[in-house]
Amino acid sequence: MNIPSSEPLESHGKPTIALLPYADLIDDFLHSLNISLETFCQEFVGSWMFGYVDALNRVGVRTILFCISAQVEKPCRFIHQPTGTQICVLPPWPIYNVYRRIRLKLLRGYGVQEGETFKNFQDSNSVRKSFVSVLKNLVQSGGSYLSTPLDLLAKELRKENCQAILCQEYEYARFDSSVLLGKWMGLPTYATFQGSDRTKSLIEVPGRYLALHSCAGVIVASQTEAARIRHQYGISASKIARIFNPLNVAAWQRQDQTAARNSLGIPVNAEVVVWHGRIDIQDKGLDILLEAWQQICSDRPDRDLRLLIVGTGTEADVFQERIEGMSLRGIQWLNQFVCDRTVIQRYLSAANIYAFPSRQEGFPVAPIEAMACSLPLVAADASGIADILEGGEDSGGIIVPRGDAAALAIALGRLLDDPAWSRELGDRARRRVERCFSPEVIGKQLREALLPNVVSPPAVPEIKVGQPEQSSLLF
Repeated sequence: MNIPSSEPLESHGKPTIALLPYADLIDDFLHSLNISLETFCQEFVGSWMFGYVDALNRVGVRTILFCISAQVEKPCRFIHQPTGTQICVLPPWPIYNVYRRIRLKLLRGYGVQEGETFKNFQDSNSVRKSFVSVLKNLVQSGGSYLSTPLDLLAKELRKENCQAILCQEYEYARFDSSVLLGKWMGLPTYATFQGSDRTKSLIEVPGRYLALHSCAGVIVASQTEAARIRHQYGISASKIARIFNPLNVAAWQRQDQTAARNSLGIPVNAEVVVWHGRIDIQDKGLDILLEAWQQICSDRPDRDLRLLIVGTGTEADVFQERIEGMSLRGIQWLNQFVCDRTVIQRYLSAANIYAFPSRQEGFPVAPIEAMACSLPLVAADASGIADILEGGEDSGGIIVPRGDAAALAIALGRLLDDPAWSRELGDRARRRVERCFSPEVIGKQLREALLPNVVSPPAVPEIKVGQPEQSSLLF
């Protein structure tokens, strides 16, 4: 069991970065995955977050995760077992707990239940629905500023001798607060873009503008997003570092396809498309994937077609109902949170093509994992995809418009109908990942961006993973 401690570990002279994940409370994120804080500390690895930890570790930089949780009453430290990373968990300010109770009562009065996202809230009165949406965003924006206990965070940053603060998302209240804290402490504050591309309400606008102009810099892989913040906030291009999310390329290799299919009960001659990630129907475009699959199967009635889906989430029941209601054939769904990287690789290796229909992303890791396993990518043009497939088909994939099931079906069908071309794109995808997403390359870029005035020490070996890695961009 992971026993909490109040004392920091020795840094052994390494420069240290404080990494603050998104969401008021980490509890909310864990709830969406149906996992506990203990499981997070003992098993969770994948996503951009631990990719950053690995990449920075390889260039001699120590990373500490600072999370906010209502499950603790004082600062506690846990060791992330797979990577050895220290996780410092802080309680929110007491006033935040009061706000949380008031918000819940207020939203319940308008029919929104605890744990329910507004996109699932159904009401025939569109005016009422719009009002509730505005109300929810206003209340949530104000409350988000109360979740980060700046006094406790400052004390723990000093204990850990942190040289910089890195927030997940600049379009979030915690970034505004962290920039203010960084100014007071004399620490540079940065943010990395992972998908949040708009303010929640007008309440945030003044603080966001000041924070983006006062911060030390932002890390944005997507050229579209970089253009947006330059135009919207008028920040200098020199403040924006274009750095991809890293992937441990050496650890992601295609397994033998026949063996993978045998283990999953899939015939060797089947034609297989795969997707993996969090079950979030709207953001992940899973409704589009099902519509496209229906069309693909209708156009090819005599072929053995399989759609593999790996992952779960709070919308799993709704997704299951949708699959059953459409009477789709050939779907094989592993409806669970997968911690073992080899399981993900087995599903990817069993497939011919990777589908990625997301409407909303930052810079997704899941398609890069698939490309590392030599799968051609057919992806909607969500943020980050044009950068991952910067050369289009030369980079190993095909980009289609978001929300267009017909276009997705045509592109997937094109590769299903031309296996030789599909394999060629898969080989190109693997080469693209090797060139552009390795942790050694990304680690150097992150260090130069976050610690420009700190002398680089000798390189260190990759993190030794004590347990199987988890896949996918979940955080």
